[in-house]
Amino acid sequence: MPSPTSLSQTAQLANFLTQLNGSIDRRLLELAAARLVDTSAVMIFGSEQPWSRSVIDHSLTSGASGNCTVIGQREATTSAMAALANGASAHAFELDDVHEEAISHPGAVVIPAALALAEELNKSGHDLLEAIVIGYEAMGRAGIAVGPASHMLAGFHPTSMSGVFGAAAAAGRLLNFDSSKMNHALGIAASLASGTMEFASSGGMAKRLHAGRAAEGGLTAALLAARGFEGSLDGLAGTYGFCRIFTDEPQLELLTDRLGQRWMLDEVTVKPYAACSDIHPMIQATMQLRREYQFEPGDIESIELEGPTKAAVQNDMDGTTSVMAAQYSAQFNVAAALISDPIDPDTYQPENICLPQFAALQQKVTSIRAAEEFDATYAWKMGGRVIINLSSGKKISATVHGQKGSMHDPLEAPELAAKFSRLTQGRVNPKLEELLWSIDDAEDLTGLAATLRQSTNG
Repeated sequence: MPSPTSLSQTAQLANFLTQLNGSIDRRLLELAAARLVDTSAVMIFGSEQPWSRSVIDHSLTSGASGNCTVIGQREATTSAMAALANGASAHAFELDDVHEEAISHPGAVVIPAALALAEELNKSGHDLLEAIVIGYEAMGRAGIAVGPASHMLAGFHPTSMSGVFGAAAAAGRLLNFDSSKMNHALGIAASLASGTMEFASSGGMAKRLHAGRAAEGGLTAALLAARGFEGSLDGLAGTYGFCRIFTDEPQLELLTDRLGQRWMLDEVTVKPYAACSDIHPMIQATMQLRREYQFEPGDIESIELEGPTKAAVQNDMDGTTSVMAAQYSAQFNVAAALISDPIDPDTYQPENICLPQFAALQQKVTSIRAAEEFDATYAWKMGGRVIINLSSGKKISATVHGQKGSMHDPLEAPELAAKFSRLTQGRVNPKLEELLWSIDDAEDLTGLAATLRQSTNG
């Protein structure tokens, strides 16, 4: 246990996070607004999915009474239940943003939690943006300090594990926590971290729940801390802290390394494809080969894939068995990049993934190998290689190291706008995008909440 006169590493992080209140740089607030725009579109699209509907129905029929918005619903609920429902919607279709090194989806956790509590407390748009910055920072720091590759390969899902700290920190900002309260919230959140990677082995819908559960759990941790409930003093880095027990390769120094200089929000990937980000380099490489060589699927003899160990182990599966499998399967996504359009979410709808041409083409993937060059930069910089052997005897290949949408090759403004339009058109009031971009000037979230409730799902 830390001595009374020294700050634990978790307390140091909590102290930094609370000092950000009212002093966050304009550049970071603008990035937070951009992440809010993207995540809102993703939530709206995701709220239509059947697994999201189950969580939404639960959140509205659990007996909880509140004034917090659930996307597309006229009924309201408590902040915790709204965070659960909207987080599940945000994580529903593999379109949510990613912190690559932490291998987690911060927007799907932090933003639903922050939106719900900001609405409940009648906070301003500026308060919301500050909470988002702080939440991304806390979630990202926990995610990189746990040794994310080891953590994930051991079977833990980083989004639901480290997500509780992002939601707790965002909520702590909205509750005006001092450093002691923030530290207690993080300590409580450490006991609420959960979620495994078993979905990648035996399927099911559990992954779709993970971001919502983390949003709910982290928010609950902060609300308990606000009532005087005390958490451990070093919930992240203590003897049995989160970053020690859920990994074989903890990197505790990253909890506080270059605080105020390195910002997690700067390192976020915005997804162009509705698929696991670890295989985005393979998708992009395949699309490059398709454009450059103009071959037909029938010209392909076999396909070889190379990527990081994680992709070779956890993304090697038949993608035609379910939507989740299609979005996680390296084979399916390479096939989709050859004969369909992975930018279009409809590619992954149930009626499309079962088409015989996908099954036939993914069977031509003969190997998925781990490559040292991609392991060396995983997950800070994702990489992949696609090698196609043509029937003519010609071998063609393409390598992507730092995929489109990442900090190494960011999406341009027109591409971001096109994604927003693709996910929201016909589903919500066209004024939503303008409301989101101007949120920093909003005295409260009444207008935004009303627009989100008016989605065509309700």
